[in-house]
Amino acid sequence: MKKIWIKDIKDYEGQEITLQAWLYNKRSSGKLHFLQLRDGTAEIQAVIFKGNVTPEVFELADKITQESAIEVKGTVKKHDRSKIGYELDATDVKIISGSDDYPITPKEHGPHFLMEHRHLWLRSLKQNAILKIRHRIIKSIRDFFDNHGFTLVDAPIFTPNACEGSTTLFETDYFDQKAYLSQSGQLYMEAACAAVGKAYCFGPTFRAEKSKTRRHLTEFWMVEPEVAYMDIFEDMDLAEEFVEYIVQQVVEHCRPELETLERDVSKLENIKRPFPRISYDEAIEILHKKGNDTPWGEDFGGDEETLISEEFDKPVMIHHYPMSVKAFYFKQDGEKAACVDMIAPEGYGEIIGGGQREEDIDKLLAKIHEQGLSEETFDWYLDIRKYGSVPHAGFGLGIERTVAWLCGLSHVRETIPFPRLMDRLKP
Repeated sequence: MKKIWIKDIKDYEGQEITLQAWLYNKRSSGKLHFLQLRDGTAEIQAVIFKGNVTPEVFELADKITQESAIEVKGTVKKHDRSKIGYELDATDVKIISGSDDYPITPKEHGPHFLMEHRHLWLRSLKQNAILKIRHRIIKSIRDFFDNHGFTLVDAPIFTPNACEGSTTLFETDYFDQKAYLSQSGQLYMEAACAAVGKAYCFGPTFRAEKSKTRRHLTEFWMVEPEVAYMDIFEDMDLAEEFVEYIVQQVVEHCRPELETLERDVSKLENIKRPFPRISYDEAIEILHKKGNDTPWGEDFGGDEETLISEEFDKPVMIHHYPMSVKAFYFKQDGEKAACVDMIAPEGYGEIIGGGQREEDIDKLLAKIHEQGLSEETFDWYLDIRKYGSVPHAGFGLGIERTVAWLCGLSHVRETIPFPRLMDRLKP
């Protein structure tokens, strides 16, 4: 028997078929049972009329419990009020595997309960929609870089040194030495772009930040392109084109999922180039006008990013922060770093951080010493500047914050199938 998926149901109009699915919900009305079926690809209603089935089948349909795996035989009929446009006029039902006392019922549950049952919560229609939008975002990312001549270069998970900050490292024993879970693949992409010109890595990264905000996870996915012979302004051009492409691909291909999430699609349709660009100094002025007294020279947190984003209906790029608040590897421009953060609209915070790297070995070495870092640990990184050093730039985009923004979610814990938080290592 050929496996038939609900998403392909239109190809079988008027035919008798057998669907294998799970019971998502059910209601009854006298001589009728209405079974809401899902198979992961879509949902459809199966109608069981008492006069069309045996008494045993009608009684069985009345007893089927939520999330039971079932097999339903029937004829595909057009149904204008159905979301998928069709329903199944059922003639037989079989239970493949029962589901007694399914813990997640259609009623409301609190976040803690749902996270404890994350492995089951994923089956809900909303979570299914989020997973599919996440899939489309990841596919769009790969398509963008593949179509722009980038080479995927895998960065290691175990690293000998910090990239962002030593206080947010997960340390582990690596035989007879210390190793750390990767915070970023950027340093390795700097080496890779000297080999292939345009490189990117895509994988999990880890930050031991003791943060419980709605924007933070301890394990998250990041894509990081790096390009040789690129400056900060070309880097902003690339980031802008990249984000526009991702958003518009989601708008084009994920309409049903966005509707399930009740997302205002018009706000996403508006995400077209050019994006506003402001300097750090201009961002400080915006904050002060809005009553936020962040002094010049301090980095921005979630509250500041939200206030700034309220001034724009597109992602805003803030560039040239003070060097004192940025990592050692950024190219210095006076007191400023040749860097850029892209802040998503609607209060979703920073989704991109990047900039131009310091290509001068003496200046880079001085910054390593200035910050008390080990020259020996970075010897391989310094080699990139010894042998044919060139200007280069790149950025990192966090997948989960991007998913949260495009889906309109209030917390990043829903953006990844099995989130890792300070207090969560299970399931």
